[in-house]
Amino acid sequence: MFGFGPATRIYVATGATDMRKSFNGLYGLVRDTLGCDPTSGHVFLFTNARRNRLKLLVYDGSGIWVAAKKLDGGRFRWPQSNTTATKIILSQEELALLVGGIDLQQTERRKWYRKPLAGEPEKLRIPA
Repeated sequence: MFGFGPATRIYVATGATDMRKSFNGLYGLVRDTLGCDPTSGHVFLFTNARRNRLKLLVYDGSGIWVAAKKLDGGRFRWPQSNTTATKIILSQEELALLVGGIDLQQTERRKWYRKPLAGEPEKLRIPA
């Protein structure tokens, strides 16, 4: 998997995305729908409606990477915002759990572990 620095934020698009989109399509979604700068170096995650595929978009300083994963079986337990927000922020540990098939709804942050970043929800709500 990619190694990201501690200042790198991981944004998750809460809705379903057309997985036929590639570099330019995902770039436009990040800019227009999520309201972020695609060349910021932050990571952006997208999934399809069935939650069995995901795409990751990240800019490394010289170009844009698009990485994809398709599950052989099962679904990703995609985080949903408690509000009408189009994006939520994950930690690097939560990204590893999500990609590894762990249900973030059944995990719990310890109060001593880490305070949420500005704009980051305390708990994530994952649909069944």
